[in-house]
This record gives sequence, C-alpha cells and structure tokens, in this order.
Amino acid sequence: MPLTADADIGDLLANTRTIALVGASDRPDRPSYGVMKALQAHGYRVIPVNPQITGEHVHGEYVWRELAQIGEPIDMVDIFRRPMAAGEAVDEAIAIGAKSVWLQIGVINEEAAARAEAAGLKVVMDRCPKIEIPRLRVPRVSDPA
Repeated sequence: MPLTADADIGDLLANTRTIALVGASDRPDRPSYGVMKALQAHGYRVIPVNPQITGEHVHGEYVWRELAQIGEPIDMVDIFRRPMAAGEAVDEAIAIGAKSVWLQIGVINEEAAARAEAAGLKVVMDRCPKIEIPRLRVPRVSDPA
C-alpha cells in the first residue's frame, strides 16, 4: 500500500536529501519545472532526468538521460510521467537502490507501486511534494554536517 498517512509522508520527506526528478523540464510552464525549483528552495538536492534534454542544465543541475547514469545514492525518485510510462521509471528506481518513489498527481500505477514495495521502497502516489511539504510543515532540509 502506498503511504497515505500524513505522519508517514512527513517522515519520508523529512528524511530525504537527494531526489532524482524523472520527467524534469526546462520549460517554465511545465509543472516539473516549478516543483524542482520548490524542492531545491526547501534544501533538497534535485537531479533532473529527461532523455530529451540530456546534457542541458535545469535550475543549475545537469540533466541525465536515465537514473542509472547518476552514479550517486538517490533517496527518492519523483516521477513526472504518464501512468503507463511510470512503471519503467519505478523499475529503474528499484535497480539503482533508491529508498522511495513518488508518483505525481494523476500518476497512478498500482502494478509499479506493488513492485516498488516488494523491493523495499516506500511509495507515495497521486500526490505532489511541493503541496505536501508546506501542508505537513516539513522542516527545511539542512545541509549534512
């Protein structure tokens, strides 16, 4: 079951430091652009992933083609993909050892969520961290000591 309790979602956000954002966009009119900026402003390291703009930079971060290329530990994979395409991103998140996957508002893929949970990942589905952080009063991420 994906996380639904406020306390569980708040704990996940409070214990996350590095987020890979699959479906990141360099277009200011796209939701992923604003969400990435908001997450960075809250103190998270956000690494954009989008094969269509690989090698570009979004909000100062290099855009990777796929999760496997990043080469550093990822706490959460935030997925901005159509529900049917989200499964591939979930499988990549499992393969790289991410701790959780977050499927954005409207991204509902029960099969992919079940695979992630079976692999030990925490799952949030059909929500947006940009909305949940202020609603749950998640403290700003502090830099590691």
